[in-house]
Amino acid sequence: MLLLRVLKDLIAAGRGAPSEAGEIEHATLGGAHYLRVLEHIFDLLKPRTYLEVGVFLGRSLALAKPPTLAIGIDPEPRLPGAPAANHRIFAETSDEFFAHRDVRAEFGGLPVDLAFIDGMHHFECALRDFANLERACTRDSTILIHDCFPRDRESAERTQHGTFWSGDIWRLVVLLKKYRPDLAIDTIGAPPTGLGVVRHLDPGSRYLAEHHDRLCAEFMALDYAYLDQDKAEKLNLVPNAPERIRALLQPG
Repeated sequence: MLLLRVLKDLIAAGRGAPSEAGEIEHATLGGAHYLRVLEHIFDLLKPRTYLEVGVFLGRSLALAKPPTLAIGIDPEPRLPGAPAANHRIFAETSDEFFAHRDVRAEFGGLPVDLAFIDGMHHFECALRDFANLERACTRDSTILIHDCFPRDRESAERTQHGTFWSGDIWRLVVLLKKYRPDLAIDTIGAPPTGLGVVRHLDPGSRYLAEHHDRLCAEFMALDYAYLDQDKAEKLNLVPNAPERIRALLQPG
């Protein structure tokens, strides 16, 4: 099965994977593994440009085929070979990248059509990445966020305790729902830990950047127990089904 093959690949790569019991638990999310969902999204959107935060071995970046122009950002990328001709790798943190580079200029003047946040598993890092990416997007762009639907409290801690770790990225979904109601926010129930989809972006918004410290303080104080009841509703979980994903990505 494809999911089991991907899990084995992750184990071999040193990323780790949940125990057998954990795999069964994650499978309740249902449907294809997030990498296959990402591949499906590429097929649906056919983005001119793609920016990925958190490259690691390059498996998700490899889904960006020509003519898509792709940028990958990772302070320690571990690609098995040279980047593809349509890929550019920046071996630096995303904070460094966004502080010193004009994203649209790096894409020859084009906006970011599709982005994927899968870097450091800390809420505040994902928040900054989202705010920086949104400025380089258009209303019709899409930002994807990995690890939005954590398995349990332990794997959602800010410090990694075992082989499986999703961190506290879930806090970003809760924040955006509260303070950016203009956005369309959904979490596809893709194993192992969900895939956030954010649409109807506003590249002119500066709210997240201007209130960064206050927002971090507010949501860092939010305990995981907040998710104990109605977790799926609080994180806007939607079925991992091709027709539902297609509907999420419709223009408008």
